Amino acid sequence: MQVGDFFRATSASRWLFLGLIAVVLWPGCQNDTTPIPRPRGFPKVVYPEKNYRAFDKDYCNFTFEYPGYANIEQDTSFFNEKPAHPCWFDVYTPAFDSRLHCSYFPIRNSADLEKLKRDAFELVDYHKKRANSIEEIPIGKEGHVSGFLFDIRGPAASPLQFYLTDSTHHFIRGALYFNTQARPDSLAPVYEFVKADIVKMLETFEWR
Repeated sequence: MQVGDFFRATSASRWLFLGLIAVVLWPGCQNDTTPIPRPRGFPKVVYPEKNYRAFDKDYCNFTFEYPGYANIEQDTSFFNEKPAHPCWFDVYTPAFDSRLHCSYFPIRNSADLEKLKRDAFELVDYHKKRANSIEEIPIGKEGHVSGFLFDIRGPAASPLQFYLTDSTHHFIRGALYFNTQARPDSLAPVYEFVKADIVKMLETFEWR
């Protein structure tokens, strides 16, 4: 056998081998099945058992019930400055990484009261550019406790705010925030759980 005949035979064998591989693999390439993306999943949330305890701090002149699985954290600084009043605090729920910022203001006269109410509504209105809707729920109960609860629906930074006053001496404002991107669909069950705790706080709120 000549050298040239040897290489020609080797080349033919190579092409035959590649042809067999193509025949075997070709049916697999003809699969027209369209891949279906898997639905987006969300981390499982473990909800703590509902239980409440009394808020009775000496730096505030009111009391209410808050969740036993939440912590009260007094504000000691506000943008690197001392808060306007010692009765500024957060109700922090570690299970959901949520904070209810609470700010108290003493009322000196009717002008103070009107300004505080106006500021509360303006702070809620700020979220209108992202909110789908805002429900204003009036609050009125015995013991000179009145105000509004604002249920803010949609991808707003704060889904719930409120204010309470006795109309003569005291005014407190609250705003709820979650330390996560505002995703109403995934946050909805958690929000409803935390909202129930805030409603409990408002129902049990009393001036001292």
